[in-house]
Amino acid sequence: MTDAQGGPALQPTLSEWFKARDETGRHLAAAGGPVDEDWVQRLADLLATERSWQDQYTDLLALGRAGGQFPSSNR
Repeated sequence: MTDAQGGPALQPTLSEWFKARDETGRHLAAAGGPVDEDWVQRLADLLATERSWQDQYTDLLALGRAGGQFPSSNR
């Protein structure tokens, strides 16, 4: 998918990343104690999905940079 200037379309990936973050947040908000193994597995799956979308988003952003690398954090 491309944007109006012919580059990669970031919005679909960004939207999915936000959706994954919201789903993770809802899962955490619904936690009661003590949590069971199924809950922990679901959280692990949600966090892996969120990380995957974040990686895809940063890879798309890096396409427009010299060397194709996303900059490292200053923090």
